[in-house]
Amino acid sequence: MALHKEDKFNLKNKYTLYMEAGLIVTLGILIVAFRADWTNRSDFEIVLPEQEQITMEEIQQTEQIEQPPPPPKPPVPVEVPNDEILEDDLLDLDASLDLDAPAAALPPPPPPPEEEDDEPEIFVIVEQMPELIGGMAAISNEIKYPEIARKAGVEGRVFLQFVVDEQGNVRDVTVTRGIGAGCDEEAERVVSQMKFTPGKQRGKAVQVRMSLPVTFKLK
Repeated sequence: MALHKEDKFNLKNKYTLYMEAGLIVTLGILIVAFRADWTNRSDFEIVLPEQEQITMEEIQQTEQIEQPPPPPKPPVPVEVPNDEILEDDLLDLDASLDLDAPAAALPPPPPPPEEEDDEPEIFVIVEQMPELIGGMAAISNEIKYPEIARKAGVEGRVFLQFVVDEQGNVRDVTVTRGIGAGCDEEAERVVSQMKFTPGKQRGKAVQVRMSLPVTFKLK
């Protein structure tokens, strides 16, 4: 019994030594494991195809020079037939000019162009305007109220335009605005019979275009 107790006592004394030895061995294994190259190596390499490189070159724009047109081609000469030789018997070389013969009558010269009479100018405003002889009363005294206008009760003004010539006479009477029912025709008839003192420009009688209203009013 004493022997067994001594052996047990000896094992406990060596426990620390065994632990340190185990730790050293374990540490060595770990160091070897970390330093070892565990990556798989393959015997082939992947070779990528070489890509073609495209180089962009700058194209310089060339200036186009306009060339002059080519000269025209010279005309092609045309062969002209030889002149015919006239025989002597066909030429009358003894012919003489008779200076005493009367000269041929020349056609008469064309007649001179007829001068057209210039149309006298018609003025609108002159230094001395035409004046109606007798005034508007002369027109009122000559007006005959149309029966149709009287029955219809038509009243108003008829505006007329006309030309007073150098003698004071009225011509080219036109109605510019009327009222109908026969009043326009009556006003045109009466005004065309009126007499004016002619208008003057620089002391000379001239034609003048005028406008005049004629009033129709029932009494």
